[in-house]
Amino acid sequence: MSRLGRIARRTFLVGTAAVAGGVAFGVYKLNETPPNPLEGLEDRTALNAFVVIDGDGVTIVTPKAEMGQGVQSTWAALVAEELDVSWEGLRVMHGPPAQAYYNSALLQMAMPFIDYRVGGMQDRLRRFAGEGGKLLQLQLTGGSTSMKDGFERARIAGAVARETLKAAAAERLGLARADLQTEDGQVIAPDGTRLSYVDLAAAAAGIDPPRVSLRPKSEWRFLGKSMPRLDMVGKATGTAQFAIDTRLPGMKFATVRMNPRRAGMRSFDATRAEAMAGVEKVVDLGSGIGVIARNTWLAIQAADAVDIDWEPAAYPETTEALFDDIAAAFDDEPNSMAQDDGDVEAAEGDTEITAEYRVPYLAHATMEPMNATALLEDGRLTIWCGNQAPKIAQDAAAGAAGLMPEDVTVHTTYMGGGFGRRGETDFTRYAAMLAAEVPGTPVNVAWSREEDMRNDHFRPGAIARYRGVIASGDAVAIDGKLAAPSVIQEQSRRSGREMDGADRELVAGAFDQPYGFPNYRITGYRARTDLPIGHWRSVSASFNGFFFESFVDEMAHAAGRDPLDFRLELIRREHAPSAAVLEAVGEMAGWTGSTEGGVGRGVAFSYTFGTPVAQIVEVADSDRGIRISKVWIACDPGTALDPANIEAQMTGGCLFGLSAAVAGEISFRDGAAEQGNFPDYEMLRMHTSPAFEVRILENNAFLGGVGEPGTPPAAAALANAVFDLTGTRARELPLIRSFDMML
Repeated sequence: MSRLGRIARRTFLVGTAAVAGGVAFGVYKLNETPPNPLEGLEDRTALNAFVVIDGDGVTIVTPKAEMGQGVQSTWAALVAEELDVSWEGLRVMHGPPAQAYYNSALLQMAMPFIDYRVGGMQDRLRRFAGEGGKLLQLQLTGGSTSMKDGFERARIAGAVARETLKAAAAERLGLARADLQTEDGQVIAPDGTRLSYVDLAAAAAGIDPPRVSLRPKSEWRFLGKSMPRLDMVGKATGTAQFAIDTRLPGMKFATVRMNPRRAGMRSFDATRAEAMAGVEKVVDLGSGIGVIARNTWLAIQAADAVDIDWEPAAYPETTEALFDDIAAAFDDEPNSMAQDDGDVEAAEGDTEITAEYRVPYLAHATMEPMNATALLEDGRLTIWCGNQAPKIAQDAAAGAAGLMPEDVTVHTTYMGGGFGRRGETDFTRYAAMLAAEVPGTPVNVAWSREEDMRNDHFRPGAIARYRGVIASGDAVAIDGKLAAPSVIQEQSRRSGREMDGADRELVAGAFDQPYGFPNYRITGYRARTDLPIGHWRSVSASFNGFFFESFVDEMAHAAGRDPLDFRLELIRREHAPSAAVLEAVGEMAGWTGSTEGGVGRGVAFSYTFGTPVAQIVEVADSDRGIRISKVWIACDPGTALDPANIEAQMTGGCLFGLSAAVAGEISFRDGAAEQGNFPDYEMLRMHTSPAFEVRILENNAFLGGVGEPGTPPAAAALANAVFDLTGTRARELPLIRSFDMML
């Protein structure tokens, strides 16, 4: 064991309070070969630095970023479940960039398996592959992997800390460790003597941690229950510290203005900006400028006053031309054929249908725009920012400031939304570059809303072409072709290691669905436009869920079948837990297959991120347009660690998808995004949001994610409901293009 100072070179910061001189448990030995994960989790501690004890009590250190999804509270529950501490007064904080905090689940889920078909051997192989995250220093919050990553490892860390504290107490009392109990942060002897964890911490630091076993589910106190969020009070009272709230003595404020055509900058004239009182510096950032001033508003006004000669876009300059390039990808060789069961070419029936679907580019539109605070002092750089990948942020900031990564400290704050956008590094790099212009002075760099939206890493536009064959009312074949720019290829290209080979992510949410089509083929075509794109909540499944489930609905109607029964018949052949969520959502909504006048209902299903989700959306005519009135959701994450938080994530994910389906669109003219703020990038508001009902099942074999699976079925369920209401099929989003949707 080791003191906290041996885990990181910097004191951890939680807001403005330091946790110093503490004791850390479960510290990872970097020079130690990890044990074989196939030998069993009971015999090893794979993670570290999750538990810190100081004079004020216990702090649980998490490697996961809190962006509103409740991840830090549930991670704290994982550790606390074994540690035996009280929930009240428990503190939680984000850890620094470190190999110890690698995400094992990301590589597990990247294995070339279809998740719902994974059995014991494949799961053991996934766990083995997950250890590769350690070598890659893959510290990341994303892919709905946080609970899967921490479910066993965080509990082991808590159990190791508990048993080490008991060992320290046993030495002090002259007793056997097995004779001692723990409760509410204390070790209790048979005679009633109580020793606090705080009193035992220093002694425990010198004891080799024992091996542990985990408690059965029947003994859980926190897990499986709806726990009060640890960030709830701070966010309700306005005292929670987000990156944009960072304030330091002597701070300056800054903003950036980048080429909206995502290219370089030929020249600029800052004469007017530099003459504005309070403007201190206009900085050349290569592809744009930064302005340092006495306040953020002044910096934004000055940035707008700079005359800039931008280079033209390197990609097609209009929405129409961008989609021409996407459509042209169908004429190239396919990149992948991840699913090819049976023989779709030979399939015969009495009915054949085809359909083409399109979805637009989308922005992340986080409520807190991109921002970061940086301080360069004595050859060291400190960054305060909301980010989803601290190690990547550290490396990017170091490169921008001309430093080594070990000379950069990253403090990961709360985030006002992430959705994949804060896995990028542009906002961190620009903050580092501006801090280098004023050494010794902290600079708070906040983007304007327009800069944030027009310089996003967008969810790509996509096109799908489907063909289906029906024989005597039964589904015989489904053949889907998907074309879109590849998020994986884009990110690998930016890293200098362009990816070759089949891109499973491009077809995720289509090739991997538990439908028992006897002939089932999904083909992916990668389009290249050079327009920056990135991970958007549920990534490619966000559009493939719409394509696939819209077409399944079309097949059901072509077969003269009830859309819910049609799906159930196909899914029961493949995966019982998935069938169960469909049955549950039908029961919840009282689905009969028919609706009264002025009301429409649609159903959709999607299996993504390890979790099957079924949704039924109800819409109704109103004097203000088609209103979304009610949504029923059934999901199965395997184990419900916090039911209230799962419900919040399912409703939030669905709302995210519904907003995009109704009105979300980024369009382009002259190479620049036409939308720059919420008045022209509409989303559902309080008065247009539906009522929700959520049911959580626990039949799935493995723990699944909950942050993203609520998004993929949302657009299709809504579009299918609109069809039920109007008789017109929606094959293109957003719906406001073709329907009178209430906004």
